[in-house]
Amino acid sequence: MTDRAAEDVLLELLNTTPVVRGSVSDALGTPAEGRAWARGHGGTGSDEEVAHLVAVRDALQDVVRGRRDPACLGGFLHGVSRLPVIEDGGLRWVLQVPDAHRLAVELVLTWAHVEEARPGRLKPCGNPECRRFLLDRSKPNSARWCSMAECGNRMKARRHYQRAKGPQA
Repeated sequence: MTDRAAEDVLLELLNTTPVVRGSVSDALGTPAEGRAWARGHGGTGSDEEVAHLVAVRDALQDVVRGRRDPACLGGFLHGVSRLPVIEDGGLRWVLQVPDAHRLAVELVLTWAHVEEARPGRLKPCGNPECRRFLLDRSKPNSARWCSMAECGNRMKARRHYQRAKGPQA
């Protein structure tokens, strides 16, 4: 999987708890949904894997929002190693982890790579009513909303209304 594809899966995991019609939804909330999400992203879909993904997702969301220290992710990496393998004249690293933990571990490692390569680019949406996240790939690192069409327009309209209403209040 390319770095970009792995980053997209990380973002998809973080965004599995959006606000829909005023209440929080969970795309991993039922066993069937969780299994489907895991299988759709290269996992096994086992109950253990889904439980591990939910725990990693919740921890990552808190870390990105600044509510928890990144050290909380260390527990998900216990017993994990990478082994070098030479194949077809090249070196590649193979992740050694139980199948039920592999997808979650890959996502924690992707988060670490993003934080190292592009610190501050993975962030929560600037709309306080939104629970989504964004990975700012813009050159100036100025993206603020998960979606300009949804949250961006909503927040700009809200600010415009406040400015127009301000002197009369």
